[in-house]
Amino acid sequence: MVYFIGAGPGDVDLITVKGRDTLAKADVVIYAGSLVSSEHMKFCKEGVEIHNSASMSLDDVLEVMEKAHKENKNIVRLHTGDPSIYGAIKEQMDELDKMEIGYEVIPGVSSCTAAAAAIKKEFTLPSVTQTLILTRVEGRTPVPETEDLENLAKIGASMAIFLSISMIDKVVAKLRKGYGRNVPIAVVERATWEDQRVIYGTLDDIADKIKEAGIVKCAQILVGDFIDCDYEKSKLYDKTFTHMFREGK
Repeated sequence: MVYFIGAGPGDVDLITVKGRDTLAKADVVIYAGSLVSSEHMKFCKEGVEIHNSASMSLDDVLEVMEKAHKENKNIVRLHTGDPSIYGAIKEQMDELDKMEIGYEVIPGVSSCTAAAAAIKKEFTLPSVTQTLILTRVEGRTPVPETEDLENLAKIGASMAIFLSISMIDKVVAKLRKGYGRNVPIAVVERATWEDQRVIYGTLDDIADKIKEAGIVKCAQILVGDFIDCDYEKSKLYDKTFTHMFREGK
């Protein structure tokens, strides 16, 4: 059996209880060493077989899985954040289907929610936005034309931009065209790690601040009015609002 587990954004305690319990029982662990803390390995049982996938190809990963499966071993594929977001797990699962190897996905805390926690903000605020867009700017990996960053920015929703900090000038140019105005931005480098850094700015100055700080990877770009705005309070806790659990006064 193969378990795809989201290790969370950095802090080893942000893995789920189910994720850690499953990791502790694994016979073979393949973890994304360039992004996942090696501290997770301390929770593995003695004698576990560990592979750092940073230098492995898809074929290499599948070879380890197939061999372990034939030996009736439990296999953990430990991904950063939540594996369903830029985790490249579908290509692995499709191959496992062909090999008739069972698997399960255990979700994790995404770096985008960890970044919002780092700046102590809420993506969805009444009268501001009720939508969060998770996306990236095109680089070596193409993006569908309809999902171009400029087009998405026109919606005016909160945004969490992955895998794009090295192209900050391109990001800013597209956001400026889409939003059509200056908006707040917060860049969170290595969210929840001990060396986490947060840079605040706007479209006017964020690129220069990021270059001055020397941030070139492992950073979330959070964009939108939710970072600094006036908003209406939620109806959920409004004492005059009636819902199925409480009568308004």
